[in-house]
Amino acid sequence: MRTKSDPHPGTDLLATRFATVRALTEALVAPLSDADATVQSMEDASPAKWHLAHTTWFLETFILRDFVAGYALHDDRFPFLFNSYYEAEGQRHSRARRGIVTRPSLAEVLAYRAHVNDGIRAALPHLPDAAIELVALGCHHEEQHQELLITDILHLMSLNPLEPAIWPAERKVPVAMPGPIGWIEGEASIAEIGHEGNGFAFDCEGPRHATLLAPHAIADRTITNGEWAAFIADGAYADPRHWLSDGWAWVKSQGIVAPLYWEKQNGAWTRFGLDGRRPIDPAAPVTHVSFYEADAYASWAGVRLPTEFEWEAAAAAHDPDGGNQLDTAGPVEPRPAADGPAFFGNVWQWTGSAYRPYPGFRPAEGAVGEYNGKFMSGQFVLRGGSCATPRGHARASYRNFFYPHQRWQFTGVRLAKDL
Repeated sequence: MRTKSDPHPGTDLLATRFATVRALTEALVAPLSDADATVQSMEDASPAKWHLAHTTWFLETFILRDFVAGYALHDDRFPFLFNSYYEAEGQRHSRARRGIVTRPSLAEVLAYRAHVNDGIRAALPHLPDAAIELVALGCHHEEQHQELLITDILHLMSLNPLEPAIWPAERKVPVAMPGPIGWIEGEASIAEIGHEGNGFAFDCEGPRHATLLAPHAIADRTITNGEWAAFIADGAYADPRHWLSDGWAWVKSQGIVAPLYWEKQNGAWTRFGLDGRRPIDPAAPVTHVSFYEADAYASWAGVRLPTEFEWEAAAAAHDPDGGNQLDTAGPVEPRPAADGPAFFGNVWQWTGSAYRPYPGFRPAEGAVGEYNGKFMSGQFVLRGGSCATPRGHARASYRNFFYPHQRWQFTGVRLAKDL
């Protein structure tokens, strides 16, 4: 039996993964100034500096503080600043006011990360199994924040009148538009849905359970910018017939006429991205659309959005590491899909399924039990990952979730229909 002083077997791979994840986060913020990393563009987004510090607070709190005897916090003011939503961890700074925290500086936050990195590396071989599982969770948690970091930076820069390019890139050569959508038929069946077996999964991905599927078909690709431009040209944003009541109220109150970051210049649609403002690529997947817009497009097309269960059943046979996903720091944007059905990467795909617990779901004990379960109200499930999702992070059972009006993430549309 291993004692507390014996090295934990098999932590070398986790140590390597930990170092890789932490290094990528810092590479993503390398182009930013201290001011870039401090400003908050809206309440849904957080400053880059906060993402860097929060993911570090998570590791320091739930691993070093709770499992390393004699560990002293790097700065006892940081838990108040960098706790996100963990009620069990006490009072915290207002989410809407994260952008006023000019100090600690970006350099001080990076020093905080280095301190906690050193602590995790030293402790890792001697941690108990429960703490090892939390290190793995911390890596996946940071990968989620890598995606949020990218999309929050994009939103911030889109509000700058100069529309600066964080990652300048060469002009792209247009490619041919994809052919018509193909339909993958799914027969009536009882499908097993949810994570099961070895490997990491978030709590909301289980328990695995049986779900009845009616005869249906799911599109073999997502909707393109060119197809979305036709939706706009047909006046769909001004036609209430296609919209849910809440969606129509949102369109009217917010003056929505196109996806987020689209702008018409000289009679042609352009989009703002991390490489600056460019003409839209008609062959690339449309992105930065809300659930309301996705549902309206499906109605306009005479079909519907897939359920999350239809999507998972169809995607289960496909490689979750395939497609355009985040590999290294650099230009991040959806790209025209390669030949063949593509379920992973490029854009998160809205489903028509509410984000609710699976039968038998139970949150974990303690503060980490607040990770997902408390948000299972009023949101919709997205599947498949995006160009900003770190490769290796997604699975067929992975459930992302956002409110129906939100669209600053790389969110797109895959259609389905009844048979």
